[in-house]
Amino acid sequence: MLSCSRIATTSLVRSRVVARRWLTDGAAKEGAKKAAKEETAKTATATTAASSSAVKEEATKKGWWSSAEFWGGLGAIAGWGMSISAIYDSMNSGPEVISLTMTPVLITYSSLFARWAWVVKPRNSLLAACHVANVLAQTNQLRRALEYKMENGEREQVMDLGKKVAVGGTVLAGCIAAGPQMRSALGAANLGIISTIAAADAGPFTVHFWAPMSKWAISGASFFDLNRPTDKISLPQYTALTLTGFFFSRYALLVTPINYTLMSVNIALFGSSAWHLGRKIKADYIDEPEEEGSAPVATEE
Repeated sequence: MLSCSRIATTSLVRSRVVARRWLTDGAAKEGAKKAAKEETAKTATATTAASSSAVKEEATKKGWWSSAEFWGGLGAIAGWGMSISAIYDSMNSGPEVISLTMTPVLITYSSLFARWAWVVKPRNSLLAACHVANVLAQTNQLRRALEYKMENGEREQVMDLGKKVAVGGTVLAGCIAAGPQMRSALGAANLGIISTIAAADAGPFTVHFWAPMSKWAISGASFFDLNRPTDKISLPQYTALTLTGFFFSRYALLVTPINYTLMSVNIALFGSSAWHLGRKIKADYIDEPEEEGSAPVATEE
């Protein structure tokens, strides 16, 4: 009996020791896991902070040349110059200098760019606001030009312009309505390069494509009217267009999505607008003073 009692006691003690060891080992393992998790979290936090610091340092190194905000801000200021020039012209210039070719194009252009500036990354709220203002200003200019034409017996030209605007507006509205469905259908059709282009972030079914295309219309209007009389060229308007072309040529490469169409059209816009601006400055500030200075002086005999 004594031997059995000792054996039982010894077994109980051993069981307790094993249980304590198991509990101790389990607690140690849990502690080790917890410590490992904490260390991993600290490492991740440190890595994130280091990456953020590196990004900020890289952005600082790039400076103004690679800053979308900087070039976008300059573009917005130039855009405001175009809006203000339209307001200035309405207050100081007669309606006879308003171009019925350029003004409707500018209304369409600013409508599209107001939307583009709102959805592009980074968003350019200042640019969007200036284009909304330009739509209102150019619409007022168009009203003044049409009233002038009507009062001077050019009703037929006004009616013809109205028909063209109506047709263009109908086609544009139809394209906007059908665009998303056509983009989805072509993107899912597996047509190779066609599907790739259709589904692109700056493809033909997005405002990233059509906003620059409307600017091509402005450049085209300038190109096809290279010999426009200088007395019908607005100095403030073409100054703003020239600056816009210069600033946006760089800005287009810094936004998301990168817009090569926008870059190319702004190079063209800069060239054509600078041509007209140079002609205007030459006619108003160089040629006229020279003519006045070369006038014969009357002498008494």
